[in-house]
Amino acid sequence: MELFDRERHHEEKQKDAASFPLAYRMCPGDLSEFAGQGHIIGEGKLLRRAIEADRVSSIILYGPPGTGKTALARVIAQRTKAHFEWLNAATAGLDDLRKVIARARKNKAGGAKTILFLDEIHRFNKLQQDALLPDVEEGSVILIAATVENPFFYVNSALLSRSQVFELKPLEREDILKILGRAIRDEKKGLGSLDLHVDEDALEHMARMSDGDARRALTALEIAALTTPPDDNGRISIDLKTAEESIQKKAVVYDKKGDQHYDTASAFIKSMRGGDPDAAVYYLAKMLYAGEDPRFIARRAVICASEDVGEADPTALLVAVAALRAVEFVGMPEARIPLAQAVIHIANAPKSNACYMAIEAAMADVSSEETMEVPEHLKDSSYPGAEKLGRGEGYKYPHDYPGGVTEQEYLKKKKKYYKP
Repeated sequence: MELFDRERHHEEKQKDAASFPLAYRMCPGDLSEFAGQGHIIGEGKLLRRAIEADRVSSIILYGPPGTGKTALARVIAQRTKAHFEWLNAATAGLDDLRKVIARARKNKAGGAKTILFLDEIHRFNKLQQDALLPDVEEGSVILIAATVENPFFYVNSALLSRSQVFELKPLEREDILKILGRAIRDEKKGLGSLDLHVDEDALEHMARMSDGDARRALTALEIAALTTPPDDNGRISIDLKTAEESIQKKAVVYDKKGDQHYDTASAFIKSMRGGDPDAAVYYLAKMLYAGEDPRFIARRAVICASEDVGEADPTALLVAVAALRAVEFVGMPEARIPLAQAVIHIANAPKSNACYMAIEAAMADVSSEETMEVPEHLKDSSYPGAEKLGRGEGYKYPHDYPGGVTEQEYLKKKKKYYKP
């Protein structure tokens, strides 16, 4: 088949286009309508040249929702002369995959290419991904896969090595505004048939609150347009208040098990370590807003207080542990306050990783060198018979000496782990 099954189905219902969501209808028909992602499909870029020449090889499109992965696949489907197959890994099984591969092999025997668009490839297990390998390698199928998850974590290395990975970024505010403007003007696919007026500040709010997700912005625009009654002249006016009601709470792109989780946590710790309380509090707020477990955040603060502040300010650890206790005792949303206090304290504190470096060096020695025996005078001498074995003989009790300190051997070999 030359296009997606569902596209062909949709063409049959073109007269009833309004029955499909605005975000679907406004998918670009060609690269000239594509907004954003200039780093991969800008003029002269490799992927753009491949699409225009109908020479697309196996690729993996990776990025947040609403950034154009499926839209880009549809552009390729419109342009290519190859047979185009569509599967969604969330609903497709091995039988569906085998049927596609069988058709692809038949097409290849007849001298035709087959492109398979596999949406949500991260939902395919290892067995299902392995089933694709031979035909991707032999060229029976050109794979275009899409995923919101980091493919280097979720896609087999063998498939990765046979594909080019293109990362799509959240759309810029200007890109979202361009898409919204086209939807308002377009009479065929968009809302151009309506006498629609949208205030500039309302458009700005939709663009800002969509957080780079074109689908979310278009959905908000459609809701606003369809739920706002026209005035006596038939004009639909959308103001800022209507826009706020249509898009509701901002959806922060944050997967608790994926890149956003680890990247944000990493930036959070590095901001505290680097002494930037403003950045650290911002990442704290982002994690809390997205629903991250506050105990996870508090544990990171405790670790940072010891690893990166340590003896330069021992109170940092006390404050961090107190914040962890407060999270467990008080709970959200109030726990955000002691968390912020601890984060700011850690970020502002003088820094020393001497304690961290000391334990790392000692652990390395224990694991790689001959284990040092405890000196006889330090061994336990409290049990019956210890004296006969010479345990503790010669031990100097420091408090018996001036200043409570005395020189004696504590390690068989002289080591220097703690370097203040």
